Amino acid sequence: MATQITDPAQLPRVFEERLNAGDVAGVVLSLFAPGATMRTTTGAVISGPDALRQEISGTVAARGQLTNNSKHLLIGGDAALLVTDWTLEIDAPDGTRVSPTGTTANIARRLENGEWRFAVLNPLGTA
Repeated sequence: MATQITDPAQLPRVFEERLNAGDVAGVVLSLFAPGATMRTTTGAVISGPDALRQEISGTVAARGQLTNNSKHLLIGGDAALLVTDWTLEIDAPDGTRVSPTGTTANIARRLENGEWRFAVLNPLGTA
């Protein structure tokens, strides 16, 4: 899906929709900026399309269903800070369904074509 995001406030909602639809490419290829970095919920820091694709694919394989609730958006020039409460229903390795929650502290940047994409994703927020 190649929808251009021209308002950074749309990013959490579109991320949620695409992840819940199992659209790994739609998340990684069209929502992450070149050189994007992500801190995973396990605390690992990953970057690059292959590592990001693997992380998102694992969430999709575990039947992840994300709910995002945007709290704050602060734009400064070509950067935006997005703070979002989230819940992720997911199958744990033992097969039980768990629902971890958290608050992100993500940074998006505006590309030269005016499109906004995630540059830094931190689902653990300030933890």
